Amino acid sequence: MPVQIRQAQPQDAASIAAIANTLIRDTLFTFTTQERRPEEIATRLQEDPKPFLLAERDGRALGFATYGAFRSGPGYRHTQEHSIQLLPEAQGRGLGRALMAQLEEAARAREVHMLVAGISSANPKAVGFHSAIGFTRTGLMPQVGHKWGQWLDLILMQKQL
Repeated sequence: MPVQIRQAQPQDAASIAAIANTLIRDTLFTFTTQERRPEEIATRLQEDPKPFLLAERDGRALGFATYGAFRSGPGYRHTQEHSIQLLPEAQGRGLGRALMAQLEEAARAREVHMLVAGISSANPKAVGFHSAIGFTRTGLMPQVGHKWGQWLDLILMQKQL
């Protein structure tokens, strides 16, 4: 069965939390150490009108992509920071590209001008992925993240839509 990409619903919150929490617990790809609670995700899905795309096959969630405010203030409303997270077994199969293509389309429809990616220096594959889909590296913030006793750099990339 092919992969289906659709808008996530509150009933998907546990699956989304499981994907996010795997990365939080097991990698340095996110500087976050506090696991996501399904209740918080369900509330966001109910209250936030921004796209939150879920990729699934045979009813099993494989990854998601969404975006949120880059910075506060009305002058930044057309710039959004995105997040894309895939289960390890879903990577390298074109799923990330498909999610991002649909997320970019949805963002354009909502007058987003620029998407920003903040990437951990511990995740060089994410830098390669973003480069391959048209993002440009625009900044490096040395040692702004700290996890598991390690200082980590934040790589900033962006794409004009």
